[in-house]
Amino acid sequence: MNGRVWIFDLDNTLHNATPHIFPHINRSMTAYLQEHLQLSEDAANALRVDYWQRYGATLSGLMKHHNTDPDHFLWHTHQFPELHNMVLREPRLRHLLKQLPGKKVVFSNAPLHYAKAVLKLLRIEDLFDDVFSIEHSRYKPKPQTAGFRRLLRKHHLNAAQCVMVEDSAENLLTAKRLGMRTVWVSDALRAPSYVDMKIRDVLELSRAVGKL
Repeated sequence: MNGRVWIFDLDNTLHNATPHIFPHINRSMTAYLQEHLQLSEDAANALRVDYWQRYGATLSGLMKHHNTDPDHFLWHTHQFPELHNMVLREPRLRHLLKQLPGKKVVFSNAPLHYAKAVLKLLRIEDLFDDVFSIEHSRYKPKPQTAGFRRLLRKHHLNAAQCVMVEDSAENLLTAKRLGMRTVWVSDALRAPSYVDMKIRDVLELSRAVGKL
């Protein structure tokens, strides 16, 4: 396959998950650890953060150390009865993505049911050729290389065709090592050397098209 392929992270890249969604997920994960590992709230919260920092995802630590069933964990920690009130939709995003030349894929460490629900609420789900979730990476979250390679194989892509758009610099380091172009969505003052372009908001992506 020829042509540019845009690979987008979901949370804090295509929408702002910080105010409502991330706190909800963190509470849900802490509650899950409390229940299934018989921990106090403080101990469960500390373990959740520890595993996330060590492995890139709390789930990875749970699978490694506690033989946790990944689908059970993802289902119970990503229930959002009020998701429609939590997703912050930017109306201009749809126009931006429609104008972006090339194939578009979402690559998220989140479960598929959640990613699809968010894209639907953002009213952009029809603009993506694929939603590549944590299940598709066989529970190997970014920044691990395995998920990236699986995505490239699934779509018969050469990494040099791809532009990765992400809020996580660590994930972009993996993308760059594989040969992708990298766009960092961040308000940081300086970008690491492996970032090809830094933008404060995904809506600035249109100016990146000619420069990547």
